[in-house]
Amino acid sequence: MSVKNHIPNFITSLNLLCGALAAFYALNGKLGTAALLIFAGALFDFTDGFAARMLKAYSPMGKELDSLADMISFGFAPMAILHMMLKQTVLGDIQADFFQANILNQAFVLSPFVITVFSGLRLAKFNVDTRQTESFIGLTTTATGLFISSLGFVFVHDLNWLNDLIQNQWLLLTFVPVFSFLLVSEIPMFSLKFKNFKLLQNLDKFVLLLSGLIMIVWLGVGGIAVVIALYVFFSVIKLVFVKIN
Repeated sequence: MSVKNHIPNFITSLNLLCGALAAFYALNGKLGTAALLIFAGALFDFTDGFAARMLKAYSPMGKELDSLADMISFGFAPMAILHMMLKQTVLGDIQADFFQANILNQAFVLSPFVITVFSGLRLAKFNVDTRQTESFIGLTTTATGLFISSLGFVFVHDLNWLNDLIQNQWLLLTFVPVFSFLLVSEIPMFSLKFKNFKLLQNLDKFVLLLSGLIMIVWLGVGGIAVVIALYVFFSVIKLVFVKIN
């Protein structure tokens, strides 16, 4: 096997490394650093697929490695961030002794790892679902991880009004059932890949990209979470219009 065939797997391994380091930093209270590592992992996650297409270096091992990397980088590490955010909001201190809390508060603080379980189910489902070649069914693990990570970054940097919003423990707790459902739902999520650049054929993509650009300019890193929320919203609206017609 030539060296070029190993390049996509090497890039995927960098994604996995970023995810493992992000989990370590998150569980030690460095949420901003953890979020940045997850963003780096997302860049590698995009790049490995691009490299595989350019080099025509597809392999069964690469597909499996990609899922394993995504499980760590977007299924576990971001939930470690959310776990620490809940530790701050529920227990009052990110360094609080978890084992001194009552059983209910312990359950609240540990609840983000339910999303980790559903992330694993999502990735396993994607690997065997032949319907998801052109678009997605259910929210991707990557999008879920980026949503949580962007809020984690805002949480520690107090960048804008979003910070006040996500200090609410009840809002953070609602993410657990919402994202667990979205990950394994049968809701079609449109792909952001362009086959051409015709306006009417890609109207949903152009609207999302323009809205996303505005949100990121306005809110900075926190805009990533808003973009993903818009992505879900537009996908649901598109589904409703399809069913009506």
